[in-house]
Amino acid sequence: METLSYEKVINAPRQTVWDVLWGSETYQQWTQFFGNGSIMKSDWRVGGKTYFLNAEGKGLVSTIDSLQQPDQVVFKHLGTVDKEGNEDTRSREVMQWSGFFERYILIDFEGRTKLHIEVQADKNLHDRLEKGFTEGLEIVRQLVEQGKSYDRNSF
Repeated sequence: METLSYEKVINAPRQTVWDVLWGSETYQQWTQFFGNGSIMKSDWRVGGKTYFLNAEGKGLVSTIDSLQQPDQVVFKHLGTVDKEGNEDTRSREVMQWSGFFERYILIDFEGRTKLHIEVQADKNLHDRLEKGFTEGLEIVRQLVEQGKSYDRNSF
């Protein structure tokens, strides 16, 4: 396991950056580098359910470990979900990484927002995550600074 960190300073307030990160349309845009058709479904409750899914409906089942909107959210990954919606949180493979965190911290930076992300992951995912977050955060910056309006994703 390794912890990867990414940062981007964005010329906008934290709430605007938050809305772009988690809005249903904008989430798909910035996460396209992880896989086409990426969506997130969440009840936005600490201890509740959050799903990070690809276009086929496969992906991760997670929970929110900590939430202080628009300052931070910490997701704790629990397992996988297949395209039929079956969750695997107990297989040997899943148990090797279950409990890994993904932290999004938004810091007021002299009227701008410093977006800091930390991800715990297997070393074999390093290149994929590096590409996804590096290119994805640039899309977040562009979307925010273009000043579009966003609908917050809530399920």
